Amino acid sequence: MQIIEWRELRGLVRVYPDLLRNLPLNSTPVSTPMGLPVALQWTRMRRHARQAAGVAALLVLAGCNSVPPVQQYGPQENFGSVATYSRLFDATPAHTCEAARRALLSQGYLINSASAEQVEGKKNFQPDAESHLQILIRVVCVPDAADGQISLGFVTAVQDRYTLKKANNSASLGVGAIGSVSLPFMAGSEAMVKIGSETIAAGRFYDSFFDLVRRYLSASDLAVE
Repeated sequence: MQIIEWRELRGLVRVYPDLLRNLPLNSTPVSTPMGLPVALQWTRMRRHARQAAGVAALLVLAGCNSVPPVQQYGPQENFGSVATYSRLFDATPAHTCEAARRALLSQGYLINSASAEQVEGKKNFQPDAESHLQILIRVVCVPDAADGQISLGFVTAVQDRYTLKKANNSASLGVGAIGSVSLPFMAGSEAMVKIGSETIAAGRFYDSFFDLVRRYLSASDLAVE
């Protein structure tokens, strides 16, 4: 009588469930190495194989239907006393905003709006053939003294990122008796798609802008008005 260890039998059930499912019935008992009858028939083996196959199928379905976990992001802001986005100017708010407008114009920015309290401008960049960047700068000027001769300028710069997306569309031809027929001619279209937006936080970027604003405040007619 052939002796089959229970550990080997469980391995066969896990590895070859389909093979064991198709085996013919056999009532021959299986004995352990100690010679004791286990009375495990082939019918019982087929039942274990079916159970193993069912469990495997459930695991596969669970894996297909599982939803990836949602990425959790903590607070991205850390409020502090560092004045990265603001500076004091020895000028009225109207003069400060006018100097900021001239500073943006000198660097090729298109002015969207300008007033005595706020200036907004944008500029486009293209680092490579399929990428596009746009920087939007907004300057807000508020008084910081009772007489209005000292102002506080707040500046925020937002950089938007775009990429070139290409789409192919099949051409259709209308035929009176048949209807619409799709032809194998492909018409391609391109569009810039926004893929990201971020507030610029580099201190050197704002330092250079504020230095340029001060230069226009001191070296122009704004200094004597």
